[in-house]
Amino acid sequence: MSENLVISIDAMGGDNSPRVVIEGLAIAAQKNPDVKFLLFGDEGKVNEILKEFPQLQTVCEVRHATDVVSNDDKPSQVIRNRNTSMYMAIAAVKSGEAKAVVSAGNTGALMAISKLTLRTIQKIHRPAIVSMMPHRHGNYIMLDLGANTECDAINLAEFALMGNVVAKTALGIAKPRVALLNIGAEEMKGKEEIREAAQIIKNSRLDLDFIGYIEPHQIGEGVADVIVADGFTGNIALKTTEGTAKLFMRILKDLVKKSILAKIGVLFMLGVIFRVKKILDPRLYNGAMFVGLNGLSIKSHGGTDSVGYYVAVNNAIKMVRNDFVATIKSEIEKVDLEELSQEIIYDLY
Repeated sequence: MSENLVISIDAMGGDNSPRVVIEGLAIAAQKNPDVKFLLFGDEGKVNEILKEFPQLQTVCEVRHATDVVSNDDKPSQVIRNRNTSMYMAIAAVKSGEAKAVVSAGNTGALMAISKLTLRTIQKIHRPAIVSMMPHRHGNYIMLDLGANTECDAINLAEFALMGNVVAKTALGIAKPRVALLNIGAEEMKGKEEIREAAQIIKNSRLDLDFIGYIEPHQIGEGVADVIVADGFTGNIALKTTEGTAKLFMRILKDLVKKSILAKIGVLFMLGVIFRVKKILDPRLYNGAMFVGLNGLSIKSHGGTDSVGYYVAVNNAIKMVRNDFVATIKSEIEKVDLEELSQEIIYDLY
């Protein structure tokens, strides 16, 4: 297995595991024949389902885990239990047996164990949660989405650097446009740490196409490829965007049901409706990443189906192929953001 690209899998994480996990791996294996998977979980349950997928027999290795992290478990409870499928899957990345880990389990537990086991990259102060979402003209990257509720200017500048690398890797954009999420476009708008972060990014030697501030209503317009915020703000923005998309689809359905003319009109718009539904399909954006660690840790949505799980695994494969972690380390070594921040603060005040 060491001769191939290996992805570590928490087979018991998620609402419908291990079936959805294995069904997702079947899709991933078909599209990535050079990849192998190291599965951790209840050996009996996992092997029973694997029998249904002969194509996975040669690319999957199953290792028994006696315990499982539940959705109700607190991070402080699970970080000391090394017998869970989640802990063992992450440890495989730490030991070098696998290049990335994917889990649909408890988000807080996954973040805590990943940080404890893989450790933060030297010179990166805090890891962040990053995910991809759709805008009018394609997709964008946003971070942090909840790992850090409060951030200083250095944290935000580091998020900009890491988001830039993610956008290059996941979106294939050679020069991503990076922006800070703020309450206005004017230079002196927003909290102190946001203004300081803007100055640090502008004056650093980081190779970033920094376009300044972006307001919440501009997120869906596609003016930026990377949007940077603290975890509290980013999480609210993400959930508001998701809620708005669901609201739009529900209102559309309700109005169509009430009008005969609308029902007739829908027949002529089926192609457009299906395209909109596909663009807004949350499964296609599954797989949030914990970035800033000495290893790749990917969080799949717990309630996703096999397609969504495949997308999360495929994101992990793509990041490994592009040597994401090494690129982050290389970029952060180019500049001392902490020293630069002291110079910026002195100039500002």
